Amino acid sequence: MKAKGINDVSKPIRDIAYETLKQAIITGELPAGSRIVETVYANKLHISRTPLREAFRKLELDGLVSCEVRRGVIVRAFTIDDIEEIYGIRNALMLLITPSVMANINDQDISDLEEILSLMDVSQRDEDSEELAIQNRQFHRRIEYISNKKRILRVIDSQEEYIKRFSAIAIASIVHRSQAHGEHHQMLQYLKDRDQQRFDELMQRHLEESKEVCLKAVDGRIGKFTDIKNS
Repeated sequence: MKAKGINDVSKPIRDIAYETLKQAIITGELPAGSRIVETVYANKLHISRTPLREAFRKLELDGLVSCEVRRGVIVRAFTIDDIEEIYGIRNALMLLITPSVMANINDQDISDLEEILSLMDVSQRDEDSEELAIQNRQFHRRIEYISNKKRILRVIDSQEEYIKRFSAIAIASIVHRSQAHGEHHQMLQYLKDRDQQRFDELMQRHLEESKEVCLKAVDGRIGKFTDIKNS
């Protein structure tokens, strides 16, 4: 594990350590149940133990680790409640910005979305869930940023690593089905037609179905995702 941006003097060391560990946990590099040994990770990240402890406190507030008396800092697994909450935040904020998306979208935006969709068509055909998950987030983020709602986008961005992880779980479980991908083409058509009502209805349904698919996928292998506190 390497601390990203460790030479970025604009960021406090504790924030760099926090972001590095957070990404490692969310991507699975640090799997659920693993122990983060303070001295070991201070050496790995080339930092002192004080900013590392501050990073641990932030991670605990995020619910990503638990600090236990005899075991130390333990990586928590994602729970059903985590997925419900994060999708709830993202989906509610997305529906707040759709009117601005519709008001701001221009020909270049549509062209960019068409380009992403063409790549998604190939990944869908090849049942390449890894590439499709990446392209799916590119498509949705492109729509989000058309809104230009900077404060709301900052909140959405703060959940981005979670959203990518959960979206990948959902897509991996349904890549062989075309309905979800077909909805992306419908979204773009509604944007072209400036059909706010149909776009909102489809977006709400699409996001809710994505959450439900992720919940089912995780529930089906709950042993890997059980909260460490319940183990």
